[in-house]
Amino acid sequence: MARGKIQLKRIENPVHRQVTFCKRRAGLLKKAKELSVLCDAEIGMFIFSAQGKLYDLATKGTMQSLIEKYMKCSSGDQADDEAKETQILDTKEEINMLKNEIELLQNGLRYMLGGGAGTMKLDELHVFEKHLEFWIYHIRSTKMEIMFQEIQLLQNKEGILKAANNYLQEMIEDQTGITNIAPMITPYPLTTQNEIFQT
Repeated sequence: MARGKIQLKRIENPVHRQVTFCKRRAGLLKKAKELSVLCDAEIGMFIFSAQGKLYDLATKGTMQSLIEKYMKCSSGDQADDEAKETQILDTKEEINMLKNEIELLQNGLRYMLGGGAGTMKLDELHVFEKHLEFWIYHIRSTKMEIMFQEIQLLQNKEGILKAANNYLQEMIEDQTGITNIAPMITPYPLTTQNEIFQT
């Protein structure tokens, strides 16, 4: 079944507006990260919520380095020699940034697992926290998709069983001429979803 077209206008209900903002923000950040990985692109994003909270994403390196790169590119009046030299420097800087990011992630993992010596700096923890938030979002969205598929499957099974039950009920009524048969009561209690997860 196709979804209806969403009318683009401000959502009046503040709870619905906040939920939509969170979902769409997360989706936008996920798509930006995927574009960066698939196409080896450098992406920088700023998102300000209605309350003024900042959400940003720098897929390679830091946001400051992306802004500096943008400022260099937007100035425009550079000679070819300077551009080639800058490209070489940018490549070296990118290699250094990637090394730093790998080291930061390794330190963060050691820190989380308790095997790291010393403590992490505040900016390192901030970057590591952003990576963890992205991973957590990805895990939760995958989990929600799987749960939604399982719910759909169970609803389909329920519909099939109801149809089969109605068909059998009609067959019994046609063969015996008896109507209003009481549903069968099984001597065994049915297992509920909560009982499954508690065991």
